[in-house]
Amino acid sequence: MHPNPAYRQIPTDTILAFARDRGFGTLTVNGPDGPLASHIPFVVRPDHTSLELHLVRSNPIARALATPQAALLAVTGPDGYISPDWYGMEDQVPTWNYVAAHLRGTLTALSPDEMRGQLDRLSAEFESRLLPKAPWRVEKMPAEALDRLMRMILPCRFDIATVDGTWKLGQNKPGAARLGAADGMAAAGIGSEIAALADLMRRSAEDTPA
Repeated sequence: MHPNPAYRQIPTDTILAFARDRGFGTLTVNGPDGPLASHIPFVVRPDHTSLELHLVRSNPIARALATPQAALLAVTGPDGYISPDWYGMEDQVPTWNYVAAHLRGTLTALSPDEMRGQLDRLSAEFESRLLPKAPWRVEKMPAEALDRLMRMILPCRFDIATVDGTWKLGQNKPGAARLGAADGMAAAGIGSEIAALADLMRRSAEDTPA
């Protein structure tokens, strides 16, 4: 997380809502030969104390879960390059604005018996966002194919210990400078989800003195 406190005044509920809406992140643990990372979908449980996820059993992280492991899940959002020319201010330097969340906690392997319920919940979460499309359901798979699939994946629980977020939107700049940067970035388009990031920057500038 960025050390500047101006970028970290985000309520925990807002950070968790962001993570839930993204539903995809980079999971890392310390392996015997160095850090291990895996890019995974996940579901935030309704009580906000844990995440549900699963790993292919051949994944090195899955193989490390003979005992629960300390883990970090990094969830990234929009990001974009900011040219100092867009601020309308002197003596500025280039930077990169972005939104990100870090969830730290303990990753635990679950019983294979929990895989079916987790698969149902994971697919239901994302299929529900595709309305009016009729949701895909596990029952559409032949039982033999489903059994074979579930033997290949390991259900896991990530118990959340701490939640941190960085919303780096130029909060250390006057509102007018932030608006100029948002317009310039939106036009230049270096980064990902530029329109969404520009919108966040504009909204963050609304109550900031020019």
